[in-house]
Amino acid sequence: MASLLKRIFDSGYKSLKKYDKEADQVLALEQTMGDLSDEALQNKTAELKERLENNETLEDIRIEAFAVVREAAYRVLGLKAFKVQIIGALAIHGGNIAEMKTGEGKTLTSTMPAYLNALTGKGVHIITVNEYLASRDAEEYGEVFRWLGLTVGLNLNSLSKDEKRKQYASDVMYSTNNELGFDYLRDNMVMYKREMVQRLLNFAIIDEVDSILIDEARTPLIISGGSKKSVSLYKQADSIVKTFNDEDYDIDVKSRSAQLTESGISKAERFFNIENLFDVQYAGLLHNINNALKANVVMKRDVDYVVEEGEIVIVDPFTGRKMKGRQWSEGLHQAIEAKEDVSIKKETQTLATITFQNFFRMYQKLSGMTGTAKTEEEEFRNIYNMYVVEVPTNKPIVREDKPDLIYPTMESKFKALAEDIAERHEIGQPMLIGTVAVETSELLSGLLKRKGISHNVLNAKQHEREADIILNAGQKGAVTIATNMAGRGTDIKLGEGVKEVGGLAVIGTERHESRRIDNQLRGRSGRQGDPGYSRFYLSLEDELLRRFGSERLQGLLGTLGFKENEAIESKMISRSVEGAQKRVEGNNFDSRKTLLQYDDVIRQQREVMYEQRFEVLDNDDIRPIVEKMFKSSIERIVYTYCDPGTDKGDWRLESLVNYYNNNVFGKNAFKLSDFTELSSSDIVEKIYLKANETLDEKREMIEDDMFKEFMKVITLRVIDMKWTAHIDQMDALRQSIGLRAYGQINPLNEYQLEGFDMFENLIISIEEDVTRYIIRAQIKSNLQREQVAKPTKATSGKEETNQKKKPIVKKDKVGRNDPCPCGSGKKYKKCCGL
Repeated sequence: MASLLKRIFDSGYKSLKKYDKEADQVLALEQTMGDLSDEALQNKTAELKERLENNETLEDIRIEAFAVVREAAYRVLGLKAFKVQIIGALAIHGGNIAEMKTGEGKTLTSTMPAYLNALTGKGVHIITVNEYLASRDAEEYGEVFRWLGLTVGLNLNSLSKDEKRKQYASDVMYSTNNELGFDYLRDNMVMYKREMVQRLLNFAIIDEVDSILIDEARTPLIISGGSKKSVSLYKQADSIVKTFNDEDYDIDVKSRSAQLTESGISKAERFFNIENLFDVQYAGLLHNINNALKANVVMKRDVDYVVEEGEIVIVDPFTGRKMKGRQWSEGLHQAIEAKEDVSIKKETQTLATITFQNFFRMYQKLSGMTGTAKTEEEEFRNIYNMYVVEVPTNKPIVREDKPDLIYPTMESKFKALAEDIAERHEIGQPMLIGTVAVETSELLSGLLKRKGISHNVLNAKQHEREADIILNAGQKGAVTIATNMAGRGTDIKLGEGVKEVGGLAVIGTERHESRRIDNQLRGRSGRQGDPGYSRFYLSLEDELLRRFGSERLQGLLGTLGFKENEAIESKMISRSVEGAQKRVEGNNFDSRKTLLQYDDVIRQQREVMYEQRFEVLDNDDIRPIVEKMFKSSIERIVYTYCDPGTDKGDWRLESLVNYYNNNVFGKNAFKLSDFTELSSSDIVEKIYLKANETLDEKREMIEDDMFKEFMKVITLRVIDMKWTAHIDQMDALRQSIGLRAYGQINPLNEYQLEGFDMFENLIISIEEDVTRYIIRAQIKSNLQREQVAKPTKATSGKEETNQKKKPIVKKDKVGRNDPCPCGSGKKYKKCCGL
């Protein structure tokens, strides 16, 4: 282990030395670039592109390209990159993470590798955590790229598909991580290739890379739709849980979960008038009760979520931001809605899903930048193949970081904290006070109001004022309470006279479960050599210490003589708290690793399915694909009834005839005598020939383009319908597979094996349904179709044209109110049954 760490350290050290020398080469071109006219500097873009076309590589031109964009940024923005920023840019271009402290100019740093890689014409994505930052950077720093002749895009949620497609075609595009992931999923749900918006995922630079690839990676992106379950049980489950007392359930504070005890089970059985809550027929009811229990005793209002305009809005536990539009899955969101007595949304079905890990690993090259990544380097290296390069600060850090103060109770901690704030406010020192939860920020706000201290509060409820609040947090006398400062993206610049009173004071009200979040809070002070101060106030009642504080820590505090309203300051205690944080980080890493291992199973399936789907979208004529499905389906079914390895007397020819007459071709398509003298392979050929003849008959009835569209639509509808059902089945398998660990069986191995079998069955089912729907669908002749499409008095000429182009498809024995067999999702009478 020690040798591995040494190799990693040596690798990082050698990279830093290499980047240091290359940065000097960029700086050496400063005079050369400075002497160029604006036009000559702008012409460098075309010159560098031409060199790439003449077989030079990005490595050949990177020094000159960096010098070009450095000078351009100075002329456009008045900002000239320091040497350390050039070092960071070189690390990013190398597909690594540049760890640069707050205030070191990461956004300017990103312009250099973005410009260089955009010269290939394949596109560069600069990814931020929210649309405000993406819009700000696209407008401000995008000017540099535009000045140099490159196109700049901004991918927002509000854009139409046509607008998005234009943004993706840009040389450099700014976007959020969520929007990129959802665009990818939506692209793989479209019915026409022209509706897709993304192109090849080439190169990504992720700002606040640890927030996106670590913190948010525990929750996959999901596109949902359709009603999955009734909402009636949510309120009933909530009602019974609200009658429970402490004896009816156990809480595990470390895992943030709750389980029913015997008394709780008995109460639930009496309430619902059932004998055994754990009977398989009540599995759904038990799931609802468990969700209601977690919603009421584990999930906290103004910590895990806020109630806003009658809706439950999730609060990001790492950034304190509201996550509008996001929901907890598996019915937990509905259970919280029942708890808070707001309108309960119907639980939906998952249509498409992907984790951030698997989405971002699809980029040809991935890189990032942040102020805090070193603590998670192992994960970045193992999962994303990125190293963390610690870039030195431009000026030495002179911030004074004090050891933690620890108090016996929450009350004594906040009393001391309020006094400290009042003393610093008296001399005009600006303060940034970090809290872990919205609840804590509002409690502290109340204390400061009683002391008459004017302050600003930044949490999920004041999300919209974020940039303005942070921008003014360094002014003399400013007091800012902020929930989780991760990834705010706005520098706190000191106002006049602030350096004289000690700079910005950062005060933490408790330790976050991640050391990175604490370091991000601390790092807001002492930017670019400014003076500063930081300290954390803790208590034994803080959630981190209650959940993960060791018995050794409790014993140590007893030995030191802990008195009410007195604090203990000890580096040993700070190390013990850090140990607790490391345990939480280890748990979270295991959680993300497990999520990735399970998602890797469905990732492989998703890649096969999306590739097959794109093949259908991309081909003008998919008849060869359809014929291949016909052949595969027919072989499988014929060999099931007529196994060539068995005696002919054991063949079930009559059942085979009935199958194809009843399910595929229609009555009287085949007779028993058609097959009695044939071998199994000859039977396959005969049925396959019949399928192609049927397809030819349909082809004669409508125009060529319409016939191709007919095959495409049915094939895509079947793929989507089957894939959606498969995602649900895989999700159900994953939820149940964990129980097999009790039988000394590896759940992941079982999930992989059973998932593979389920996927094989999915492919079989798709081929059989495509065969059945295409062959059974009946198409009206052109004459019949024209009669149907004749405009009535209320029909415009445009609508008439649309009607003529629509393939009229119908199926035997379909009720007028049944779903249309073409897969449109409409009723038969309003679609193909016109």
